[in-house]
Amino acid sequence: MKQTMSSDSISGQYDALRRDGFVVVRNLADAAVFAQLRSLAVSHLQARVAPLELEADLSYPGAPAHDAPGGETVRRLLDAYGRGASFQSWATDSTMTAWLQGYFDAAPVLSLVHHNCVMTKHPSFGTATGWHQDIRYWSFTEKNLVSSWLALGHESADNGGLWLIPGSHAVDFPAHCFDEKTFFRKDVAENQPWLVRAVCPVLEPGDVVFFHCRTLHAARRNDGEAVKLSLVHTYHPPGCAPVPGSRSASRPEVELAHR
Repeated sequence: MKQTMSSDSISGQYDALRRDGFVVVRNLADAAVFAQLRSLAVSHLQARVAPLELEADLSYPGAPAHDAPGGETVRRLLDAYGRGASFQSWATDSTMTAWLQGYFDAAPVLSLVHHNCVMTKHPSFGTATGWHQDIRYWSFTEKNLVSSWLALGHESADNGGLWLIPGSHAVDFPAHCFDEKTFFRKDVAENQPWLVRAVCPVLEPGDVVFFHCRTLHAARRNDGEAVKLSLVHTYHPPGCAPVPGSRSASRPEVELAHR
């Protein structure tokens, strides 16, 4: 790690995640680890190493069609866990997973279905992502999952950085607050006090955002000059299991050894 965190500071980070639904942990990946991860991600992006998700695959509002300009732009390098030893080590045996073990008070379990990717945001064709909760896509016996978002470069509101709404993970919003695709609606009056609370943390290489599966989050277009890269994984404690027969159970999970 680039910095040494006291038990008190780690406890404060856990408190922040429980209270706000997210927390930024600075400098969690040291320089050597970060360099390996970024180098491999850039190499796979340039070579278009499958599996990939393209902008046209998203079906987001404003996303281009496959035969339109930008439609073939890579949005995600899928299956990060299968892309090399450095990715596997980060996902299963790192300061990041040790942090999660302390939060869950148990060895975390890695999902290979959800996230498990390098998210990219290109300057010209990086479609904006509407407000949503990740749990809308997922099927688990409990709503107790946390995702890790490692910045593989500078991230801010200007280049499509992650926006989050503090405290939204603790609210049971009524169905009418969401549209037919379960995006949080901007045109509903009772949603406005939540939307104005949104924050976009500025991240530097090696910083990690941990966020709860119920936390409302979004991302704008990349108005910068370079591609933004973020390595994202999702974890849960052993007692939170994917529902049999659901997409969440479509691949075996990785049970991490207790550290």
